[in-house]
Amino acid sequence: MIRAEHIAKSFDGRKVLEDISVRFEQGKTNLVIGRSGSGKTVFLKCLVGLLDIDEGAIWYGNTCFSDLGFRARKTIRRDIGMIFQGGALLDSSTVEENVRLPLDLFTRQSEKEKAERVDFCLQRVALKNANQLYPSELSGGMIKRVAIARAIVLNPKYLFCDEPNSGLDPMTSNVIDNLIREITEEYNITTIINTHDMNSVMEIGEKIVFLHEGKKWWEGTKSDILHSDNRELNDFVFASTMAQRARGYERMVQERPECAAKDVFK
Repeated sequence: MIRAEHIAKSFDGRKVLEDISVRFEQGKTNLVIGRSGSGKTVFLKCLVGLLDIDEGAIWYGNTCFSDLGFRARKTIRRDIGMIFQGGALLDSSTVEENVRLPLDLFTRQSEKEKAERVDFCLQRVALKNANQLYPSELSGGMIKRVAIARAIVLNPKYLFCDEPNSGLDPMTSNVIDNLIREITEEYNITTIINTHDMNSVMEIGEKIVFLHEGKKWWEGTKSDILHSDNRELNDFVFASTMAQRARGYERMVQERPECAAKDVFK
């Protein structure tokens, strides 16, 4: 579990985050959504300690992470996995070397133990026998799966994902979404995902936090979104005509189950 309490962050006197309090649940996919400039990325960086907060507190379990010094935070960082927007793989290193990197940095495992762990993680993301490939030889979806394998290689308790579906086609995005959800449930990880992808929101949004102008504007589940009267949230989530029709259909089916999809989409 990760808990943020009254978080505030400013740059050059301009408030980017203001009084944000939220609890991210263990074993669930927690999504942070909002327009560009709403503060999502800054919030994520504050949560992982890449940026210091001006006010408030960040808790990892029973430990106040924001009160710890740089050295003391290292123990918690050992339990954090991170999936960066572009994958952030080292171009000159093989898939195996990329996934092994956290083991080289944070453990004293033998070469055999490292190799076994890397193989296990690559198999878990359906990349068996991809060890000796280089990033230039991989598709966008494969790069994201390598990034996931690297993020879980240390058996993290916490997983942060920054736009994991960026640049992917819808089918590959669904594969990545399902993989992240499966890993979250399988290992009981506290997973936090920054995303603009509304398909992700509706597919895996067990808990959703909507940021607007640096404030927590709304929180709930993917089911709650369909029935929300929050104008800013609705403007963001249902910006497209197709999304508006899908919402209308969902509401109509609940009110009039006898209606068919063709009545809405014709």
